[in-house]
Amino acid sequence: MKVCLTCIEFFGDSIYGGFGRSTRFIGSELVKRGIEVSVVVPRRAPDRPDRYELDGIKIYQIPPHRPDSAIKILRSLRADVYHSQDTSILTPLARIAAPQAAHVLTFRDPMNCHDWAIETAHAGMTMLGWTLYRWFISNPFVAWGVRAMDKRFCAAEFLIPKTQSLYDLAEPPTFLASPVHLPGSVEKAKRPTVCFVGRWEGRKRVELFFDLAEQNPAIDFIAIGGNRDPRKDALLRDRCRSIANLASPGLLDQFTNPEWGRLMTRSWVLVNTSLREGLPTTFVEAAAYGTAILSHTNPDSFASRFGFHAPEGDLNVGLAWLLADDRWRRLGDAGRAFVSEHFETNRAMEAHLRAYASAIALSRERGA
Repeated sequence: MKVCLTCIEFFGDSIYGGFGRSTRFIGSELVKRGIEVSVVVPRRAPDRPDRYELDGIKIYQIPPHRPDSAIKILRSLRADVYHSQDTSILTPLARIAAPQAAHVLTFRDPMNCHDWAIETAHAGMTMLGWTLYRWFISNPFVAWGVRAMDKRFCAAEFLIPKTQSLYDLAEPPTFLASPVHLPGSVEKAKRPTVCFVGRWEGRKRVELFFDLAEQNPAIDFIAIGGNRDPRKDALLRDRCRSIANLASPGLLDQFTNPEWGRLMTRSWVLVNTSLREGLPTTFVEAAAYGTAILSHTNPDSFASRFGFHAPEGDLNVGLAWLLADDRWRRLGDAGRAFVSEHFETNRAMEAHLRAYASAIALSRERGA
C-alpha cells in the first residue's frame, strides 16, 4: 500500500505544531508497518530541499501559490490513499490529481467565525498574511474537497457536530484517534512540577504560565517551546531567567530528543493557557505520562475528567486543588488508562489501517 499524507506543516521543519507532529507520527508508524509513505506540505522549511527523506518518509515541499506544481507531485506519487491532516488547498488538489485513489480527511481544528476572530486578534500577522493563510485552509474549493472525500474523521468527539454543521455534511464524521506513545513506566519528580508545552505566541498566552510560576515559588515550572520571532523569543526568555523556579529548555524535538520524555515523565501537571483549542496533542501525550491537565479549555471534557477545567483567572485555584490530597496523581492515572484504551500507538494505527481499507473499498465502488 502507498499512503500520501498532506498537511500545512511537518514537525521539525522550523514548525513544532500538533498537526505536523501527528503527521510525522502517523507517517513513521505506517513506515514501520511496511507501507510506503509520502508527505506533501507547503514550503515552510527554507533550510530543507524540495524533496528529502526523514524517518523513512519522503517529504515534498510545494510552493503554496502553485497549485499546478502540487497537482503534478500528488499525481506522480500514485498513492492508494491520500490522507489530509485537516483541511487545506491540498485536500481538493489531491482529489483532482488522483481521482481513482481513496481520499480520507481527519479534521483536527476546524474553525468557525468565532474561532477565526480569536486567531485574527492574537496571531500577530499582517492582515494580508492572515487572509492568505485563511484562504489556503478554508475556501469554497476546499469545502468542495471536504465533501468529495471517501471517508471523513475527527480527531476529537466534540468536533463531529461542529464539522457537520460547518461543511453542511449529510453524514457526520466519525472519531479517529491520533496515536501517542505510552511509556512503559513513569517516575514523577519528588517536588511538585508543572509544565507548559507549546508555542510562546498568539492565543497560547504563555505569559499566564509565567505569572503562575511567579505566584508559586515553592513549585518547579518548566516552559517547553518558543516564539518564532527571535526578538520576541529573547524577551520572553529574559523574563524566564528572572523567575527562579522556572526552567525554559527551548524547543524540544520529541522524535529525536529524549529530554522531552524525561520532562513529561517528571511533570505532575500540564498547564494549557490557550483561548481555544481542538484536542491538543499535548493533552493526550501528558495523560499518557500520568500527568494531570489544568486548562482554560475543555475539549472532549479532557481537563475536567483528567484534571481541572479552570475559568479565566482561576489557574491558581485549579493548581492548588490538583496538588491537594494528591488529586493530580489519581486524575493523571485515570487519564493514562483512558489514553491506553483509545490512543495507544498500536490501537490507533490499527484504526487508521481499517479506515484506509474502508476508503479504498468505497473508492473502488465509486470508480466502478
